[in-house]
Amino acid sequence: MNRLPSTGISVDTAQAERIYSKVIWRLVPFLFLCYVVAYLDRVNVGFAKLQMMADLKMSDTVYGIGAGIFFLGYFLFEVPSNIIMSKTGARVWIARIMVTWGVISAASLLVKTPDVFYVLRFFLGIAEAGFFPGIILYLTYWFPAARRARIVALFMTAIAFSGVIGGPISGAIMQSFAGVNGWAGWQWLFLLEGIPSVVVGIAVLFYLDDSIRAAHWLTEEEKSFLEMKIQEDNTRKSSMSLGQVFASGKVWLLAIIYFCFIMGLYGISFWLPQLIKSAGVKDVLNVGLITAIPYGFAAVGMVLISRSSDRMGERRWHIAACGLLGAAGLVMSALFGGQTTLAIAALTLATIGILTTLPLFWTIPTAYLGGAAAAAGIAIINSIGNLAGFVSPFLVGAIKDATKSTDMGIYVLAASLCLGALFVLLGVPKTMQR
Repeated sequence: MNRLPSTGISVDTAQAERIYSKVIWRLVPFLFLCYVVAYLDRVNVGFAKLQMMADLKMSDTVYGIGAGIFFLGYFLFEVPSNIIMSKTGARVWIARIMVTWGVISAASLLVKTPDVFYVLRFFLGIAEAGFFPGIILYLTYWFPAARRARIVALFMTAIAFSGVIGGPISGAIMQSFAGVNGWAGWQWLFLLEGIPSVVVGIAVLFYLDDSIRAAHWLTEEEKSFLEMKIQEDNTRKSSMSLGQVFASGKVWLLAIIYFCFIMGLYGISFWLPQLIKSAGVKDVLNVGLITAIPYGFAAVGMVLISRSSDRMGERRWHIAACGLLGAAGLVMSALFGGQTTLAIAALTLATIGILTTLPLFWTIPTAYLGGAAAAAGIAIINSIGNLAGFVSPFLVGAIKDATKSTDMGIYVLAASLCLGALFVLLGVPKTMQR
């Protein structure tokens, strides 16, 4: 039973669940949609690669640099973007982010040379900087730490869902639109998948509320209850200055752990179409359709495992186990590379493990950091971690060019996931999980 100090009204468990269900249905589906279109624009270059590299006579190393340079721009502007959002509010800033990245993503159809490819990917990273940590920060305004794994998991299943729909849609666009208006299929891919980001970005201005107090769809009693739970949650968090956040060993440890897991994520995101093609699937539409299989299973795994973590109140072993599952799946995908069915089954296990580490991971820094420290700390962890988005595709591309195989690159990604799991178990104290 929760008693609201401002009204004296008590809220029982059933009422609390109804209130949170109301908030979930209002916010999560829309934020999920935002992340779907964000992720499509970030990783559709993996599908474009199937045609673009040959059309423009670019090497796998050039592709790896272009896919990864996105994260240099992302890194440079991540912390400033999140701090700006904490001051201006989520509604205006997230809308700005989405509209600008949609325009730049669509402009990628103009790529003719490696230099133009690099420049557009760099500016796409600048445009999108702050979106993901901004949403993670925004969710801390509404949900206490004890509920956050399942909420972040529901939001982050957008990664898996974008893989489920993105593969078939991207494959269909590239096959069906090839030659229309004299453009290649990959050019139509960038254009048609950039437009939704602009449309949804404009919708953000009319749909999101900056705070619980500003939410017209909540009653006064509901607002008071939600605010009370957030205030209780904030009393258990560390409050630090911006300088203290940058100097915090715990923040940097979390950034390193996230880097290890993101190495695996973008290994899957940028190279999964190529890995499926290498496993014996040659038709571009079939590659897109089969890509949906690992992501579909991952969406289910993310939700179920995150619910288990919330129910048990345990984070560290859940995270480590998922990281190790992802590593095992990657290793098996390389070992079974010539056997299509076994390779796809292994990639499915890898995708489940890798994607599920992410919502579980974010329960730790959001439970630990509060106040101004949250905006800066979340952004620092995300920006450092996402440098792996540059390292991972570049490394795999360079290794593939040097060895004519992705196997060694896949083993490196698996080792990174194992290292992340080890750091979680040995470096994260139980007191940082809630």
